[in-house]
Amino acid sequence: MIQIQEGQLTFVFSDSVMACKYDDWSFYRNQFQNGCYRDNKAMDLLCHSGSVAWMIEIKDYRCHHRTKAVDLADEIAIKVRDTLAGLAAAKTQANDRDEKLFAKKMLGATRLRVVCHIEQPAKSSRLRPQVIEPDKLKDRLRRELKAIDPHPIVMDKKNTAVAVPWQVR
Repeated sequence: MIQIQEGQLTFVFSDSVMACKYDDWSFYRNQFQNGCYRDNKAMDLLCHSGSVAWMIEIKDYRCHHRTKAVDLADEIAIKVRDTLAGLAAAKTQANDRDEKLFAKKMLGATRLRVVCHIEQPAKSSRLRPQVIEPDKLKDRLRRELKAIDPHPIVMDKKNTAVAVPWQVR
């Protein structure tokens, strides 16, 4: 079992999948992040399961509200683009053998899936309204990422309509 901690959330993957925290890769941090285009962005987690490559972005607004001016769908689309570029570069240029192999595995998948895992405050109020409307975010992602994943997933710990190869605690 693979466990990856992201903030207050723990993602638990079965042993049959490969999973990692992409923004912790030495290739991303030391070679790519400020490489060919300054300030490349990264999806939080990557998972390879069967023939599917999963790219997962995690947002937890239970403790801290969103302060970025950029639209969340735009932010995720940029991270998807930059992560795919980073994987393409890592496939041949990574110094770490495991990162190079993981990049090859991800890019060899027959299907790419994009997931935005969002946790929001349990109660919305005037002071802390629901940060993101999941249906609107999903529609925006569908339009922006249609060439990569025409059916992106927006989920939280309680609600997921699609079977994913992990659990969140």
